[in-house]
Amino acid sequence: MKKIKRFLCINLIFTMILMNCLSVFAISDIDITSPSAILMDQSSGNILFEKNGDEVKSAASLMKIMVLLIAMEALDSGKIAINDGVVTSDNAAKVLGADVWMKSGEVMKVEDLIKAVSIVSANDASVALAEHISGSEEEFVKAANDKAKQLGMKDTIFKDSFGSEESGSVTSAKDVAIMSRELMQHKRILPYVSTWIDHIRDGQTQIVNTNKMIKTYQGITGLKTGTSEKSGSCISATAERGEIKLIAVVLGGANSKDRFKDASSLLDYGFSSYTTVKPKIPEELPDKIKVDNGMKDSIGITVDVKGEFVVSQGKENSTSYEIKMDEEIKAPIEAGQEIGKLVYKVDGKEICEYSIRTLEAVEEISFGAVLKNIVAEFLLL
Repeated sequence: MKKIKRFLCINLIFTMILMNCLSVFAISDIDITSPSAILMDQSSGNILFEKNGDEVKSAASLMKIMVLLIAMEALDSGKIAINDGVVTSDNAAKVLGADVWMKSGEVMKVEDLIKAVSIVSANDASVALAEHISGSEEEFVKAANDKAKQLGMKDTIFKDSFGSEESGSVTSAKDVAIMSRELMQHKRILPYVSTWIDHIRDGQTQIVNTNKMIKTYQGITGLKTGTSEKSGSCISATAERGEIKLIAVVLGGANSKDRFKDASSLLDYGFSSYTTVKPKIPEELPDKIKVDNGMKDSIGITVDVKGEFVVSQGKENSTSYEIKMDEEIKAPIEAGQEIGKLVYKVDGKEICEYSIRTLEAVEEISFGAVLKNIVAEFLLL
């Protein structure tokens, strides 16, 4: 009986070890058939998985993510309004490919154009929206390339507003993820990129989303598909479960089914393999910093530690931090000026960082500044 119990115990332990190994293997070995793919943590921008992420490729309508991003910024700044009437130009009306059959001279609202770009990747709507924002498509292309540089998109070149492969517009999976992350910071885009069926032209035209994951994937929030003969089947898929927000980009899929499968596999991997850690302000971080050559000896500082960052499951207690800040700063100093970084690491690798900023301004010591202080004190007497 003891031998049987011992055998069963050993067998149980072996089985548990085997199952654990198989689980680790399944999580780490993602079967991605598409030639280029990337998984990004939306909160921090960290790359969680990469397959030829920097490979320069055509990405078809995924390039329209930039149109949506610049449109959101134009709406936020008041440059354009959601109910603006946009007159369709000859240039927009004659664009080939996916469209919503816009006719030259037709007036459509900005909101309808955003819907058409987000839901059915309409080329004509993309051109009309770009022209409305920048005055011409040429000027918009300049703005798009400038924005790409600003975001650190090193592999991207825009030649038009809608990602025509004939024009020579190119990007990479990593750059699409960067662009997608920036767009998803704008909460007002979410209803458009996560809608399955909607209408434009005051309900006269029905449009159905090309992103089938909107209906099938748990936690999906968007974002955009793209397909052409040269680019293959592409997608930037965003999803959220609990505190984890992910971006999966697939370029060059053999067909629509493969791109959705690969995007789902990437997201499944992210949600099953990672967890969130909520950072805290270290007790070692001082609440003040010394000021050299200033009208004050010291000023208050703050660090805005918000949100969470993701780490591999099991690494929650392996996080560390580093305070990158001098003991003293030199005047003049502006309120809100960045003077250092609070960096969080996992196993020595930097995961995220937060800016340490000043709470007030300090003038440099000068005769004028000293005199102004003396006068102010005298007036208070």
